[in-house]
Amino acid sequence: MNPTKQNTGVSWFSLLGSTRKARIVSASAIALAACAFGAAGVAPLAPDPADLPVRSIAQELQLPDIADQITALQNTDQSFIHEERVRPGDSLASLLNRLDVDDPDAVAFIKADKLARGVMQLKTGKRVQAQTDADGTLQWLRATVVEGKDTLKNITITRQNGKLVAQEAPVQLERRIEMRAREISSSLYAATDADVDGGRMPDQITAQLIEMFSTNIDFRSDLKRGDHFNVVYETFWQDGELVKTGRILAGEFTNRGVTYQSVWFDDPVTHQGGYYSFDGKALKKAFLKSPLEFSRISSGFSMRVHPVLGEWKQHKGIDFAAALGTPIRASGDGTVDFQGVSSGYGNMVVLKHWNNYSTAYAHMSRFAPGVRRGTKVHQGDIIGYVGATGWATGPHLHYEFRIGGTAVNPATVNVAQQAPLSPAELQRFRMVSADMLHRFDLLRPINAPRVALR
Repeated sequence: MNPTKQNTGVSWFSLLGSTRKARIVSASAIALAACAFGAAGVAPLAPDPADLPVRSIAQELQLPDIADQITALQNTDQSFIHEERVRPGDSLASLLNRLDVDDPDAVAFIKADKLARGVMQLKTGKRVQAQTDADGTLQWLRATVVEGKDTLKNITITRQNGKLVAQEAPVQLERRIEMRAREISSSLYAATDADVDGGRMPDQITAQLIEMFSTNIDFRSDLKRGDHFNVVYETFWQDGELVKTGRILAGEFTNRGVTYQSVWFDDPVTHQGGYYSFDGKALKKAFLKSPLEFSRISSGFSMRVHPVLGEWKQHKGIDFAAALGTPIRASGDGTVDFQGVSSGYGNMVVLKHWNNYSTAYAHMSRFAPGVRRGTKVHQGDIIGYVGATGWATGPHLHYEFRIGGTAVNPATVNVAQQAPLSPAELQRFRMVSADMLHRFDLLRPINAPRVALR
């Protein structure tokens, strides 16, 4: 066989096959196009909406009987809860009126019941809540009252078996820790009243801040623009409402480039509390200079003629002249060692302090409630009131400072600081101070250096 013809034949059949395939594909494409054109040509047009038939359908629906529903609602027991705040000049009638209470029996009960009458003694701004039925009959009423210095109680008036009953219970408060940082631009009060970083600071905290640092800073003349302070304090809340402000837990004040710090430590074992520097040194003086806030010394620690006996005797204390009933404060932390009548001293209290110290308070008109042998007292607590009992010619306080039972001159005795922390107390203190230092670091600007301890 001729190789050339053989090769030509192979090329011919290949070309023939390719051409045939091309013709088939082309024919198919033409047929599809024709079909598409034909389909487009015969598709029906959309009808005009105006030519569509319209048919109206009406159906009657039965409405519910409104009268039956109103009757059903009227027969259902409904309760309404109202909340109001006491306004200046409020009377019981005006307060109950705003609470939508229309209940003569409730008014009479509140006026007559000793416990319920506490509602009539609420301070301006205090919150009162009440629940009534649709006719205004009182179902319950609740208010928080203050008894004494810090005691808070909830008074609740409820209707039990158709009879009104008043009950009281301790307030369950939520304790919160607040942190504030301020800079002095004009005055301390302007800084604390500024509505920044969570709002203004309570006035009680401002007063505590002044007391805390007043031995180092004269807040009337020493402050200058740019001074700043950080403070951590506690507040107490009930149902989202601020009920009272607690104490400062830690304070840091920078005045003219010098920083002073203080932290509160209340030992959980000994329950002795006080302010300390961050290295554990007590900041509070061990004893007050005077057990009376406002008084004058009428007789010092010296030899004198006794005003009653007429004898030349050593006066082993200091007499503070004051009006009858003036409160007497404990000059230091301690425990009541004696309370009662002691011969010429009249009504007398003796406090036992740390390191064999004791103090005596004589000629009281009466003792403060709760002051009895074994009672723990803190510096500044009221223990009694000025009188003229015993051998006294007029109302005054006879005050003695004793070491080991021997009276010494309280004006010259050198007891600078309160009792130092024991090793165990110091270990617990460091945990508290570390937490407060961390809080101060959070309050300072980023990259600000930690200040030196003062």
